[in-house]
Amino acid sequence: KFPGTKVDDVRVSPVPGVFEVMRGTDVVYVSGDAKYAIAGDLYDLNNQSNNLTERRRREIRMQMLAAVPESQAVVFAPKDPKYTVTVFTDVDCGFCRQLHSKIAQYNDLGIKVRYLFFPRSGPDTESWDKAEQVWCSANRNEALTKAKLGETLKVAKCANTPVKRDYELGENIGLRGTPGIVLANGELLGGYLPPINLVAKLQGLAAGK
Repeated sequence: KFPGTKVDDVRVSPVPGVFEVMRGTDVVYVSGDAKYAIAGDLYDLNNQSNNLTERRRREIRMQMLAAVPESQAVVFAPKDPKYTVTVFTDVDCGFCRQLHSKIAQYNDLGIKVRYLFFPRSGPDTESWDKAEQVWCSANRNEALTKAKLGETLKVAKCANTPVKRDYELGENIGLRGTPGIVLANGELLGGYLPPINLVAKLQGLAAGK
């Protein structure tokens, strides 16, 4: 019924006789006889704020991002970070540039930013090439800052850049635009948040709100 589905993609759902089929962070609920499928979020009606489908998506995002070592990201961090976020970024995205222009403020608030690449225009485009040039630079942090300021990087392409992997990862976790901010609990924030707003969100999560 779902070509390419593996055994690990299927598991019992909280509803008797219904199974969960997961492809990336896309969830479909399928009847036990495989005749019917339901696309949509599943809620626990005893606690209507408990979106069981979104909770599952967050678990999968956390697993996917945990598989990316720190050495495969461009990291801007304070000395003693209180929080860590992963940001999918496009060098040419206006809001991505706005976020990066305040990177020192995020760091000052104790936020470590792990950048992964998501050139929205896709492979074989100028934005994709710029992302690869950043990765191939001797100082990636400096190169990313220059690229986001619109400066031209005169860097030769190198082998084994993570741009393709990052891009596919972004698609798999359900990214719809950039910047895509993923919190430590797997929550995906679709869009730019100023430093003070992001730290307030992180503080609320830490307090269990």
